[in-house]
Amino acid sequence: MKTLSSFIKPIAVVITLAAFLATSMVQAAQPTEKILYERLGGVFAIAAVVDHFSDALVNNPIVGKTSKNPALRQWHTDNLKRLPGLKFMRTLWVCDITGGPFKFNATRPGKTKLGLEEAHRNLKIAPEEFDEVAAELGRTLDFFKVPAREKGEVLSAFAAHKKEVTAGYTAK
Repeated sequence: MKTLSSFIKPIAVVITLAAFLATSMVQAAQPTEKILYERLGGVFAIAAVVDHFSDALVNNPIVGKTSKNPALRQWHTDNLKRLPGLKFMRTLWVCDITGGPFKFNATRPGKTKLGLEEAHRNLKIAPEEFDEVAAELGRTLDFFKVPAREKGEVLSAFAAHKKEVTAGYTAK
């Protein structure tokens, strides 16, 4: 004669297995959220934003070719032949920080993986100038109608590097 406990063990195993399968099916049915790189539209969309942003910086009165900062003014007047390469590097950088498959390697390695402090040190970028570049980036993201959430994430990622980019600045 079978006891009650001999029926309970197999029932418990079946219930546990059913609960596991139900949980697994629910998790599988829920789509995983796309990474920022994908939500921005991938490399082509990022490259379009970088292209527009880079051109806007050239003509920005605070950080472009009429900047009060002589190093920024010189870069935006004498080094524009390097702008296509800079756009390429900026595109790689954005793709990298947003989780995309492309990896940025600093042309002038520094203390950080991205090496931004050495790439910008000679430009002596003031914190206010960095803020204007961030504002220009914000205007560019608005131009492309990037949703608020993604815009905020991009600007936060950019702002996280302010200390590196302004490392060469010394207050006068």
